[in-house]
Amino acid sequence: ARAVPPERRPVLANLSRVLAGAAPDRIEAAVAQTFANFGAFFADLLTLNRRPGADLRAYVARADGEHHLDAALAVGRGVVLLTAHLGNWEFAGRLLSTRGGRTAHVVLSAEQDQALEQYLRLDGPQLRFVTRRHATSTLGLLAALRRGELVAMQADRPTGGRGDALAPFFGEPAAFPLGPFVLARAAGAAVIPACCAMAPGGRYRLEIDPAIWVKPGEEQAALGSVVATLERVIRAYPTQWFNFFGAWSPVHGRA
Repeated sequence: ARAVPPERRPVLANLSRVLAGAAPDRIEAAVAQTFANFGAFFADLLTLNRRPGADLRAYVARADGEHHLDAALAVGRGVVLLTAHLGNWEFAGRLLSTRGGRTAHVVLSAEQDQALEQYLRLDGPQLRFVTRRHATSTLGLLAALRRGELVAMQADRPTGGRGDALAPFFGEPAAFPLGPFVLARAAGAAVIPACCAMAPGGRYRLEIDPAIWVKPGEEQAALGSVVATLERVIRAYPTQWFNFFGAWSPVHGRA
């Protein structure tokens, strides 16, 4: 945390709101723990995430709600799996790509240093990373959903453009991407919030919520439901929320 003050500042600001009312020393300790946790997750990203999906169950302490995902996939219209920059989201994508023999498409923003991507993103037989470099990068995702496949996206960072919408978040409006809900509505796919946080002992806890079926004109309402779930999960694991940007930035307030 001391080595990267530009990232430390937004983490401090975010946790100050999440832990509103906490003593300053507790918030400072939470900031330090967040960076310690990020180091642990980055180590897993380079080691554990390279194992075959079938081997990953040994690292799961508990999995809740997998029947929600199975029921939505059984409809045959695909699933938009919404995670956040919380816990080991890529572990969850690799693990869930083994369910039912379906391909999972994990949508990510481009790394600032593109040379890093070959080390961080390893495609597998049923796992495909889609790097979002321009507006048309995700056109193939609609076809993937119509094939009944999984599309995993992160819902806690806005794009900064017209595709963002405001929703109440820890008592203050914040901007979030509306695109995942537009995509799900267009495909007739379910939206399922999920997270993969580290439990005591270093193993993971997978939590999958009930499906949200987005009807025309209800994209904003679906976003509100997911943001409420996101707030609940962040309250449970505040030092595993790796958002190194200001969640309530004034720039995002123009959404």
